[in-house]
Amino acid sequence: MDSLTALLEGFATALQPQYLLYALFGVFIGTAVGVLPGIGPAMTVALLLPLTYSLDPTGALIVFAGIYYGGMYGGSTTSILLNTPGESSSIVTALEGNRMAKAGRGAAALATAALGSFVAGTAATLALTFLAPGISKLAVQLGPADYFALIVVAFLTVGALLGQSVPRGLVSLGLGLFLGLIGTEVLSGQQRYTLGVPSLADGIDVVIIAVGLFALGETLYVASRLRHGPVRVIPVTKGWRSWMSRRDLARSWRPWLRGTAIGFPIGTIPAGGADVATFLSYATERKLAKGNARAEFGRGAIEGVAGPEAANNAAAAGVLVPLLTLGLPTTATAAIIISAFQSYGIRPGPMLFENQSGLVWALIASLYIGNVMLLVLNLPLVGMWVKVLRIPRPYLYAGILAFAGLGAYALHFNVFDTFVLLLVGLIGFLMRRYGYPVAPMVVGGILGPMAEEQLRKSMAISQGDLAYLVHSPFAIVAYSALAIIIVLGVWLKRRKARFEASGAEPITASLPAWEEERG
Repeated sequence: MDSLTALLEGFATALQPQYLLYALFGVFIGTAVGVLPGIGPAMTVALLLPLTYSLDPTGALIVFAGIYYGGMYGGSTTSILLNTPGESSSIVTALEGNRMAKAGRGAAALATAALGSFVAGTAATLALTFLAPGISKLAVQLGPADYFALIVVAFLTVGALLGQSVPRGLVSLGLGLFLGLIGTEVLSGQQRYTLGVPSLADGIDVVIIAVGLFALGETLYVASRLRHGPVRVIPVTKGWRSWMSRRDLARSWRPWLRGTAIGFPIGTIPAGGADVATFLSYATERKLAKGNARAEFGRGAIEGVAGPEAANNAAAAGVLVPLLTLGLPTTATAAIIISAFQSYGIRPGPMLFENQSGLVWALIASLYIGNVMLLVLNLPLVGMWVKVLRIPRPYLYAGILAFAGLGAYALHFNVFDTFVLLLVGLIGFLMRRYGYPVAPMVVGGILGPMAEEQLRKSMAISQGDLAYLVHSPFAIVAYSALAIIIVLGVWLKRRKARFEASGAEPITASLPAWEEERG
C-alpha cells in the first residue's frame, strides 16, 4: 500500500506541465534518434547529458527515461522498414518485420511493435513499482563486502556477456577501470596516472568517456561503414484500418505477454540484457507456432515481431531495478543514466528510496506516462519517422560530432576536455573496428571507483583480512550466482550462435546492414 501511495505522489509531480513537456521531449527525441541506423539510446543519452545540467534533477531524469524508452522503440522502425537495426536488440525484429514490410504489411508490423512495446512497458513498470522498494529495503542491510561482491558480479558478467568475445569484453572492462582510477587517490591525496597533467588531477569525467565512446566513436564507425546514396525505405500504407486486423491481434497478444514474462526478469540480472531477451522470445515463438503460423517464420510471421519487441521493452524496465535499488548498471545506457544521477550528487542504491523518494517515484510515474506518449506518437506519426530516415547522412553525423564537442566543452569550459573526448572517441572507433565491446568500458569507468571505495572499507573493518570479503552469506550467494550467470550466459550465447547458423538464410541475412554496407 505504501508503494501505491508513493506512486500517486509521483504522478502528482510527473503530471505537472513542465514535467509532461520533459517526458514528451524525451520520448520524441528518443524515438527520432532511435530510428536512425546505428544510433541507439546509449548514444542519445550520452549526447544530451551535458546539456541537461540546467534542469532540476527530476526533470533531467524524466528526459533520460523518455529517451531510453523512445530509443528502444525507435529501433524497430529502422529494422522493419530498412532492415538496418539501430540497436543490437532490434536485430531479431528485423528477421520477420522486414519481410512483412516487403510483403506490404509494414503497417501491421509497426503496429504490433508499438502495441507490444506499450503492453510490455506498462506491465514491466508495474512490476518495477512493487519489486524495487522491497529490494531496496533488503539492500540497506548489506555491508561493504556485500557491495563489493555485487560490483564484482556486475564487472565480470558485463565484461563476459556483452560482446562476442569474453577476453575482449574483459579487456574493455580493464581499460574502463584504468580510466576510472585516474586522478587523486582519496585516502592518501596522491595523484595517480595523471602524467603530471594538472587537468587530470580530478580524474576523467565519466560523461566524457560516455560521449566519446558512444557519440564520437560510434558515429565515426557507423559513418565509415554506410554506403553513399539515398536510403531505400519500404513505403507504409496509410490509414488506421491497415494497421492490424483482428487476426493480427489474435496472433499478437499471447507473444506480447510471453515476451514481457521473458524480458523483465532477464533485464533485472546482468546476463546480456535485451539482446538475450529478444532472442529467447523469438526462439520461443518459433517453437510454439503451429500450422500456417509456423510456416510463416522466415517469411514474415507477426509473432516474430510481437514477442521480441515486448521482450525488448520489458527488459528496458527490468534494467532499472538493479540501477535504482543497488546502483548497478547492467547495460551501457543504464551506466550513462547512473552518471546522470552522479552529476547531481545523487547516488543510486538502497538509500535512494529513502533520501530521494520524491524524485524516484516521479521517475517511475513518468515511465507510465511515457509509455502512453510513445503509443500516441508512434502509431499516427509513422510517416514522419520514415522521413527522418531520409536525412542526408553527412549532415546527420556532422551534427552529432559538433554536438558532442560542444557538450564536452560545456562540462567545465575546459579545452583539455575536448582533447580527451577526441582521444576516447578514437579509442572507441578502434574498439568497434576490431570487435571490442564499448559498454564494459563505460561500466568499468563508473563502478571502478565505487569498487575501490567498498574494498577499502572492507579491508579497514577486517584489518586487511581478505577472508572478510566472503564471510557473509550474501557474498557467498553473490559469488555463486556469478558462476551460474556466466555459465548460463555463455550457454545462451552459444545456443544463439547455433540457432543463427542453423536458422538458415533469414537469421544471417538480417544482421545489421551497416555491418555489411561499406562506403
